[in-house]
Amino acid sequence: MGFRVKAAHLPGRIATGGFILSSGLEKLSAEEQHAAALHGLAVGAYPFLSRLKPGQFVRLLAGAEVTLGAALLTPIVPTALAAAGLAAFSGGLVGLYLRTPALRQPGSLRPNQQGIAVAKDIWMLGIALGFLVDELTSRKD
Repeated sequence: MGFRVKAAHLPGRIATGGFILSSGLEKLSAEEQHAAALHGLAVGAYPFLSRLKPGQFVRLLAGAEVTLGAALLTPIVPTALAAAGLAAFSGGLVGLYLRTPALRQPGSLRPNQQGIAVAKDIWMLGIALGFLVDELTSRKD
């Protein structure tokens, strides 16, 4: 089985995959207070998540991040598949940012100091969309 990744995709896949994998691994050992804070932020943007307990939410989030990060770092996973996962994940983070006014400057989409950590995730959405556009428009021989 050969590589299914274009060389031009490797930098973006490695950067995002490594970042997301590291984040997921850190969350696997999240303490109760950190889990509650992450859960509270997520519930504010996506109320249906209130059905989960903070510990459950963080374990699921960590598992998703580890899985996505590993998929991005594994060259046999097709870029289109990895990019679709990255687009869904980063789209959720951008949605969280947009639905949480406390992360933005009043009357603006610009992040405040607390919002920078979430607003910066737009770069992941841009990378995912770039991968998808390339995969959908590239000629397959």
